[in-house]
Formats: sequence, structure tokens, C-alpha cells
Amino acid sequence: MSRSKYLWHFGFWTVMAVLILSGINPEDRFTWMLENAWIFAGLAVVAWLRFRGTPLTQLLGWAIFFYSLFLIYGGYYTYEKTPLGNWMMDSFGFTRNNYDRIGHVLQGFVPAILYREVFYRNRVVNGKGWLEAVVFACCMAFTAIFEIIEFATALCFGGASALYLGSQGDVWDAQWDMVCCGIGAIISIVLLSGIHRRQLHKIIKK
Repeated sequence: MSRSKYLWHFGFWTVMAVLILSGINPEDRFTWMLENAWIFAGLAVVAWLRFRGTPLTQLLGWAIFFYSLFLIYGGYYTYEKTPLGNWMMDSFGFTRNNYDRIGHVLQGFVPAILYREVFYRNRVVNGKGWLEAVVFACCMAFTAIFEIIEFATALCFGGASALYLGSQGDVWDAQWDMVCCGIGAIISIVLLSGIHRRQLHKIIKK
């Protein structure tokens, strides 16, 4: 088995195993299902791409791997009850569990890599500057849609969705979530766009 195939199998089946184990006794079953719906969809897409013989860059593959584990951890404990977030609250004097804030930074950081990979490989946007501008805009559009989904969930399920929303009494939670996403997208663009384009160029040349 080649190194790339080994890494793909390692990442895919590790995430699958952790996801299944997290579903045995989560803090809140309803929240676990909502939070991990993205993981189930992502695993299906990755498996489909593998079946088609469409390789991902190593950067995107590792980003998806660690982001999936992050989401599963939050889905298991719920974002406002994660032990890591409680530790940060005690250690740094935060007034709330900020695990969800980190999650929204990653909501911009990781999708920025995903959007760039899709747009670059399909030649959707010409020019580096325009590409990164569209990547940033798509990240912000996604986080806005995500907040609308949370709003719709609250309307449909009422109090049952409180742990899923994770606002912890903050009336500006949706706005902070979008700010965090924008910060994550900018960091990703500044730090990783060059590395990512080089990896994409190698794949396309093959």
C-alpha cells in the first residue's frame, strides 16, 4: 500500500471509529446527532472522491481529519460542557466555555482550504488575489447560513436545541461566531495559501 493510500485509510477509519464510539453515551443524544451530521456527510463525500480516484491534497486531508475530531469531541460533550473549554475557563479567567469560539475560528480556517481546492482545481476564479477574495467571501457566506440553520433549529425544537446552539446566554453569540469565522479564514489564507497552491499544482501536473 502506498503512503498516500495508507494515510487515507488511517484518517478515514480513525474518524469513523471515534465517531461510532462517541455515539455510545454522549452528553445529549439530540445535540450529538445535529453536531455530527456534518461528519457523516463529510465521510460520504471523501469516500466518494476516493472511489472516483480524486486525491485530496495532504493539507486538506489533514485539516479535515483534525477538524472532524474537534467536532466529534464537541458533539460528545456539547460545546458548552467540554472539559477542555472548562479548563480554559478556569485557567484564563474566561466567563464562559469558549470551545465553541475555537470551533468557529476553525469553521473559517478549514473551509478556506476546502474552497480553494475546489475553485483552483476547477479553474473557477482567475488570479491569486481574486481566488483568495472569493474564498474569504464563501467562508463568510457559509457561517451566515450556519447561523440561519441554528436559528431555524431553535424555532423548530425550542428548548431542546439549547445545547446545540451553545450561546450560553450571550445575546451577541451569532455575531461573535461570524467574527471568529472571519478571523480563522484570514489566518488560513495568510499562512497556508502558498503551501496549498504548490500542493495543488503538483496534483494537477500529474
